[in-house]
Amino acid sequence: MTRDKNELYVTVPSLFRCPISMDVMKSPVSLCTGVTYDRSSIQTWLDNGHKTCPATMQILPSTDFIPNLTLRRLIDLWSHSHPLSSPQSTASAPSVSKQQVLDSIQTIEKQNVNRLNSLSQIADFATYSDENRSFLARTDGFIPTIFGILKNAEEIEVLEYIMTVFDLIMSENGVKEQLQRLVFKCNGDCLSPFVSVLERGSLSSRTTSARILESIALDADSLRAITEKQGLLFGLYRLLDSETDSKAIEAGLSCLIAVTTSRSVKKQLVQLGIVRATGKILSGSNTVPSVIEKDLKLLEMVSTCSEGRAAICEDESCVAAIVKRLMKVSSAATEHGVAVLWSVCYLYRDRTAQEAAMRNNGMTKVLLAMQSDCTAGAKQMCRDLVKVFRVNSKSCLASYATKTTHIMPY
Repeated sequence: MTRDKNELYVTVPSLFRCPISMDVMKSPVSLCTGVTYDRSSIQTWLDNGHKTCPATMQILPSTDFIPNLTLRRLIDLWSHSHPLSSPQSTASAPSVSKQQVLDSIQTIEKQNVNRLNSLSQIADFATYSDENRSFLARTDGFIPTIFGILKNAEEIEVLEYIMTVFDLIMSENGVKEQLQRLVFKCNGDCLSPFVSVLERGSLSSRTTSARILESIALDADSLRAITEKQGLLFGLYRLLDSETDSKAIEAGLSCLIAVTTSRSVKKQLVQLGIVRATGKILSGSNTVPSVIEKDLKLLEMVSTCSEGRAAICEDESCVAAIVKRLMKVSSAATEHGVAVLWSVCYLYRDRTAQEAAMRNNGMTKVLLAMQSDCTAGAKQMCRDLVKVFRVNSKSCLASYATKTTHIMPY
């Protein structure tokens, strides 16, 4: 086959190809024989009346199949590193119909068996199009039914699929409000499934959980419930250590910003090591503007409490990283950074933080920020910082002059 001279040839691992279609599998499922196929291909085979395994030709004692989650994650990882060969790169028909999805919902509601397969079908259906997601959101009883499973399930795979489905339909009209009522108004503990996914789930599932929590943190009661639930803040904090996944970092930062509304929460985050984690992101190679903006915003929020200011002052590398990011990302990021420096250098008057900022060209950066189109409040903070830096600079010069006079021979 002729290809454009610039097109790359990528070798697809044979394990990732469906034995029927020979294409990279989008939704791998395994028969009772142990052979894995793409869901749409094996469903078509079975719908045509075949009662055998296509690869082995064994007669099937059962035509049920279960999602091969391990293989699916491997394919996802491989696809992200080979975008030209990603199974998502070309449009294809959905692997399940609306009627099959409705049947799956009824199956889940009536019996516990084969729930994983039904949830996998629903997730594939929701992934395919906006129309499908809208269909699910409008289906009577769908959200309460799926939530009922989430509330009582223990298998991590089941929890992961439900989180995926909720995340996909969250933007549909009324979904977040309905889910918020179910989570926070129900009898019993409905936040433990989120803790389980944040502790034991895949990185993508943990990211999804953080996005859902942010979406349903709509009032003071929900914010308090999230921050008081043991393990949730730590699970969100752990997402910031996902150095190679900007989506995970951003989801963690966004959710932490949403729930960090009280001094007690800020204090907890400081104890967890939030200053070290955010400083590490700033010092690293991440250049995604939205990530840096949120990172600096969270630091600004933490710097409003004495524990946060003290932790920032003790971490000279964090102060240096803040200064280096000024005027290099966005106006919002610069204003958040200026606010943090103002808290530790002007309000807290910490000499170590002032010197760390000065060593990293802080005076010049603040002057540039002051001349930019930042807000009036940020300009005033810049003026305050310039005064502090000038005093600090004169003090250093005075100290130098005194030492010089002391050693003069005349």
